[in-house]
Amino acid sequence: MLAQLAGNGHDYQSQLGWGTSLKEHWGPIEGINGFDVENDHPRYRDAASAVESGDYDSIVVTEMVEIRSAIAYHDSANYLARWAERAHSARNDVNVYLYETWPEITDPEGWLERVDLDLTRYWEQQILLPAAAKSGHPIYVIPGGQALAAVVRAVIERGGVDGVTRVEDFFALAPDGSQDAVHFNDLGAYVIALTHYAVLYQRDPSGLPYQLNKAGGSAAVSPGPALAELMQATVWRVVNAYPKTGLPNLP
Repeated sequence: MLAQLAGNGHDYQSQLGWGTSLKEHWGPIEGINGFDVENDHPRYRDAASAVESGDYDSIVVTEMVEIRSAIAYHDSANYLARWAERAHSARNDVNVYLYETWPEITDPEGWLERVDLDLTRYWEQQILLPAAAKSGHPIYVIPGGQALAAVVRAVIERGGVDGVTRVEDFFALAPDGSQDAVHFNDLGAYVIALTHYAVLYQRDPSGLPYQLNKAGGSAAVSPGPALAELMQATVWRVVNAYPKTGLPNLP
């Protein structure tokens, strides 16, 4: 979706896994659960060689969910620092981003409450800030959790928009038809694509297309026009209000 929004000149490769931590992506790849399934596409590139190549002006990494477990058992801050150091060793002008995600929507503390609290207490205090200090380089944030939570709040405050009324409307269903508690559906994916666009390109996403395709070429489920407008405006507000995105002073 981000590639469709960005248009000509946007290029990317990725390395993915199932619930994979920054430490596990560091290697070896044989330790990455779901590696063969998630990377069976033409955009795959080995993460270590990609970062070391210096081919990319932006490197986006994220940490596994549950974030508490990642911090406790996978040394998150240390491995974020390692990825940042590896990136800057290869290219001086690279921008490294930590993509902030979210807990399960069934979390007993409350999903919106967790998203609000986790940004500071986990993503910043226990991962981002110590990693930046250790690496000696700035690390920016793509505030995915903040943007998605803000859109959910905006929808609820309006009593629903274009038939979307609740947080579950942004999350997928499992193969058995039950509610997936952590993986987004097409509507959630669109919010996150807008957030990446706004941060990486430092542009207001208002007016961007909202009828997009999935990776395989089939049409994604699209938001209605009013919901799309609300998503775009909300994402831009969130990105601009959070200094750690790097806007507007990113080199």
